[in-house]
Amino acid sequence: MKVVDDSGQPVNAARIAIGYYVAPPPGETIATSSIKGETDANGIFSASGRTGSTDLFFSADKEGYYPVHLDYELAGLKKNDSAKWNPTITLLLKKIGAPIPMYAKQIRSLKVPKFNKPIGFDLMAGDWVAPYGKGINTDLFFTEKHLDENSGYILNVSFPNPGDGIQEFVISDMEKGSALRSPHEAPLDGYQPEVAQTAMTNPNRNFFFRVRTILDEKGNIKTAIYGKIYGDLAQFTYYLNPTSNDHNVEFDPKHDLLTGEQVTQP
Repeated sequence: MKVVDDSGQPVNAARIAIGYYVAPPPGETIATSSIKGETDANGIFSASGRTGSTDLFFSADKEGYYPVHLDYELAGLKKNDSAKWNPTITLLLKKIGAPIPMYAKQIRSLKVPKFNKPIGFDLMAGDWVAPYGKGINTDLFFTEKHLDENSGYILNVSFPNPGDGIQEFVISDMEKGSALRSPHEAPLDGYQPEVAQTAMTNPNRNFFFRVRTILDEKGNIKTAIYGKIYGDLAQFTYYLNPTSNDHNVEFDPKHDLLTGEQVTQP
């Protein structure tokens, strides 16, 4: 396996673990073992062995980087496909930049209080805007439109201010296993005034957003705050950086500005 950093350069002395299932002891149903080591100057670590495990579990970590893991399924692969049974895995160790306190909240199941009407949500309060919740400032609107029995519903996200917006971003296969799945910063532009989702949810969708935008007399961004969303719009985790014009979306899980939340992913 090979370990690289954000710029594609090999990471030396990264701690490696390759896990696999083994026969469990009496009274147990699952047991695992692992091979451990470190990468060389080229970011390479190799191991071999015999196992009846149907899965392998790769992980890498190093001080100053976000840990990464990858599950690799052996079951169902063609036995004569040597490339599949002798995988060369590349893991991405993202550098830890400047994690910051943010408003972070997991929405396990979004329940819009009223159908066919835009309902405001306050990201700093983590709640619907009054009279539906304890929120004060509307950062975005959720509108749940129920259609006929065959079409289901449409969930629409829109915003109260000119310049506010949202844009989707893709997490690569290498990034999916990283503790930090998103880029370190939100983009400056590319935001759209609304986005919609049908009844078919997609857990691979992710978004950046810009809210509380104030434009100058020429229509340029004067102030705004930025954040990100992991997940689709009906079930997701959001992160809001409260500092005006700061594009950093690298969350410090030890400093959630929303009391009582337990968001652990940066």
